[in-house]
Amino acid sequence: MVEAEILGVPDSRAAATGAAGWLRLLRRNPTLIAGGLILVVMVILAVGAPGFTGFDPMELSPIDRLRAPSSENWFGTDMLGRDIFSRTIHGGRISLQIGLFVAAISTVLGLSIGLLSGYSRLADGVVMRIMDGMMAIPAILLAIALIAVMSASVQNVIVALTIPEIPRVVRLVRAQVLSLREQVYVEAARAAGASPLRIVARHILPNTLAPLIVQATYIAASAVIFEAYLSFLGAGTPPEIPSWGNVMAEGRIYVQIAFWIILFPGLFLASTVLAINMVGDGLRDNLDPRVARRL
Repeated sequence: MVEAEILGVPDSRAAATGAAGWLRLLRRNPTLIAGGLILVVMVILAVGAPGFTGFDPMELSPIDRLRAPSSENWFGTDMLGRDIFSRTIHGGRISLQIGLFVAAISTVLGLSIGLLSGYSRLADGVVMRIMDGMMAIPAILLAIALIAVMSASVQNVIVALTIPEIPRVVRLVRAQVLSLREQVYVEAARAAGASPLRIVARHILPNTLAPLIVQATYIAASAVIFEAYLSFLGAGTPPEIPSWGNVMAEGRIYVQIAFWIILFPGLFLASTVLAINMVGDGLRDNLDPRVARRL
């Protein structure tokens, strides 16, 4: 084996061990790997959208309207002659951007509020009554109401989808903190004179991250599909922006004669949401020690 390493000849046993490791990883985490691969493909298509198609998603070509999928227009064209493939992969940019920002902002804000509410009994009563009041309104209705007050834009959609998700994160973090603050090691740190901020930062916060990461994936999936809901109803991103919801909303009138206008954006939307949920399930299986032991 030493001679093989010196001469630069690959060690067959090391290669076999590496292959066995990858197979073991695949066998233990099939949903995580499958979801991750689908999500990576979607991200590559969205980021590299201009390089994957020679059509401008906003370019009108009335003479080419309602053409079926072909070698020139892979996903066909819509009622204005715009290329559906170009509009679909450009629409992925909007949906993934909204999902990422909604998940990140709601997680950070919900984590901060949840830590305060769970650790401080004085703030808990006030904070949780506000959160309960927000959760009493269905998320989609609250988002529509917020968009009606504000103007339709990508930034306002992110705000409208973030606000309904914050209470759910707060309740999750609060539940974790309520159980953690009574643990022996937290009591010991408190008895040793550690400040509340130090106790939260060193002993409580790290133990809330695992379930929070899983929750963030579900928030991202929910944000992607809710953005499509809002755009389909005309209350989301502006109509001129090629998001999946807008493309399907414009094509619903022509579904009987040009079903591909709705079919392909719908498939991309379903695949993205499925991939994010699969990643979330895989992370839960690996981060939850009770599930990981059974695996």
